Amino acid sequence: MAEVRLRDLVKVYEQHVVVRGIDLDIPDGAFVVLVGPSGCGKSTTLRMIAGLDSISHGELLIDGKLVNELPPQERGVAMVFQSYALYPHMTVQENLAFSLKLAGIPAAERQTRIDAAVKSLELPPYLARRPAELSGGQRQRVAMGRAIVREPRVFLFDEPLSNLDAKLRNQMRAEIKRLQHRLKVTTVYVTHDQVEAMTLADIMVVMQDGAIVQQGSPLDIFQHPVNRFVASFIGTPQMNFFDGHLERHGADWHFVSPAFRLQLEPQRFAGQLRDGRAVCAGLRPEDIIPHWPDQAPPQAETFAATITLSEMLGHETLLFAESASGPLIARLLQPRPVADGEQLRFQPCASKLHLFDQDSGTSLHTGSPHAKETIQP
Repeated sequence: MAEVRLRDLVKVYEQHVVVRGIDLDIPDGAFVVLVGPSGCGKSTTLRMIAGLDSISHGELLIDGKLVNELPPQERGVAMVFQSYALYPHMTVQENLAFSLKLAGIPAAERQTRIDAAVKSLELPPYLARRPAELSGGQRQRVAMGRAIVREPRVFLFDEPLSNLDAKLRNQMRAEIKRLQHRLKVTTVYVTHDQVEAMTLADIMVVMQDGAIVQQGSPLDIFQHPVNRFVASFIGTPQMNFFDGHLERHGADWHFVSPAFRLQLEPQRFAGQLRDGRAVCAGLRPEDIIPHWPDQAPPQAETFAATITLSEMLGHETLLFAESASGPLIARLLQPRPVADGEQLRFQPCASKLHLFDQDSGTSLHTGSPHAKETIQP
């Protein structure tokens, strides 16, 4: 196992800056997931850790040792690729043994390592098969086995599940998590799928345009996004956004949009509220509650919206609607058919409201590192 530290790490390709001076501490034994949209620099960061891409500037340390100039085979890392990267002419047994042979590992120890990996990944029935005879999930298990037999200090995964169907992705995600818990090997995992990031990570690192935007536990990032980008990227379906402004009436503060006016809880935005300030409000789909015509009128503020589409997903229903403040998605935690064109009233949950600066997109939530403004009299 190993601790990995990135210090002001930069990667430049032909005068184009791909990774912009990132700093990251990866604790010994942690499962860290780099997540972000395509082209944000996450795979390039992983390849620099692996030694497959050179470092333009900065330092990469593994267990306190500077490894910038070390070749991949001397860094104590093993990488699992999206494409599996198996040798097509070799059997599973031969694929697992090949890197160990190159490293000069004695035959007896090679077989001991292979037997342990094969048992762990349930591969015994496939040892004599070649990659072309395996399913996508079986190939990925072989690729993982090839990494395990090397007994690395750091596992690196580059979008390993993106070629699998939804059911296999769920199965392999659980296998990877169980494997990491059992082996307790420091793991860095790259994905653009925020569901994978949320379910796998001890520490989630959100990247955008070659920089780290936010890092922390998945739950903390979900509940306290530092800006509108993180709020929109993390969460399925994504957060709803409504443009508006702030109004003060005595001691009370309100968010005002074309569709609704909502009284705020000022302590959640201490130091951030200014009368007339242009802001964007964010609400998760589960925090916009539909009210049905046969129910008693709610006591709280509601607004009207017209259903444009409903999706019944068995355990929940997603309602797509159009309001005076624009489109929205509401999550109903039960199956209920709703006709297109039906008009419903929705109650926004004030205690779950997020506010973002209209220009910068930074969060106005108490404790945000970007919070600098003060409440004006």
